[in-house]
Amino acid sequence: MPNCPECTNREKKKIQAKYEEETPEEDRGRDDLFKLFDKIDFPMKMDSATKHFICKRCGLYATREQVSDIRYKLNQRERTREDKQDDYLEWWQKSKKEKELN
Repeated sequence: MPNCPECTNREKKKIQAKYEEETPEEDRGRDDLFKLFDKIDFPMKMDSATKHFICKRCGLYATREQVSDIRYKLNQRERTREDKQDDYLEWWQKSKKEKELN
């Protein structure tokens, strides 16, 4: 059964905030944080009649594809101002011929 993406994402944010608060910056490691994330488990129950998954914690009711889409959207990194500036700089440094092709 898939885990509820919304509940999992909320729990990950809580764990990460607590980890950053309790652990000094020089001692932090991605592996340690991912080990804490592995303990998260919010299985969804499947309604066999409608082929939908239901989260008993938050009430999410979705198909397997919708669960996958929600998980994808929650895991996408938001574009920061620096990302936009880097894209603009990259475009500005292209030659005029390359710009006309795009």
